[in-house]
Amino acid sequence: MYVCSNMRILSWNCNGAFRRKYQLLEKFGADILIIQECENPVYCKSQDYLLWACNFQWHGDSNHKGIGVFAKNNIVLTRNDWPDENLKYFLSVNVNGRFDLVNAWCHGANSPTFGYIGQFWKYLQINKQRMNNTLVAGDFNSNKIWDVWDRWWNHSDVISELEEIGIRSLYHEKYDEKQGEESFPTLFLQRNLSKPYHIDYAFASKALTPLSTSLKIGGPEEWLPYSDHMPLLIEW
Repeated sequence: MYVCSNMRILSWNCNGAFRRKYQLLEKFGADILIIQECENPVYCKSQDYLLWACNFQWHGDSNHKGIGVFAKNNIVLTRNDWPDENLKYFLSVNVNGRFDLVNAWCHGANSPTFGYIGQFWKYLQINKQRMNNTLVAGDFNSNKIWDVWDRWWNHSDVISELEEIGIRSLYHEKYDEKQGEESFPTLFLQRNLSKPYHIDYAFASKALTPLSTSLKIGGPEEWLPYSDHMPLLIEW
């Protein structure tokens, strides 16, 4: 098992137009960026964006809006191609041959039964045996407050299944809060300060979370002009 050290990873749903926003993240000095709702750099008209995104993996149905993992040049990103059965949307990569990373952007996916956290529940069933040394981060569009009493793949059920394989939420471990009782929102619906929710997460295997691990959430006064979601910064 690999214990990661001296690394910064940032996850953010940029709310589109990442070609005009990536420079906002440079001040964090992140080694890896996990971005939701970003353009495919290869097919974007912005040459500056393509030049900046010199080391990345991307996935989506539309080149205008998908999910991407961007890394510094000294990091080796290898696409895992874990099966996803067209679930929306998950991108798995291996980092430096040491650990796996999953970018998650959970959609309703026009599914009457398995929307949002149901998409991740299905992805988890398919790939659970592969997640021995893994960080899963992104926009899950889910919280315990929306659990439905007669559903077997509620948010709480997914959290329990992750814990069974040794994967836990970094936020809840570091802030010692319970699911559904989060003090710091990650989303302000319609960019409205009176509609705060916690729906973005970072889940990690214990091998990747030494005692020095921290997770910080950006504030609305800085980030609402650019997105309804706040960035999550993980520091090892």
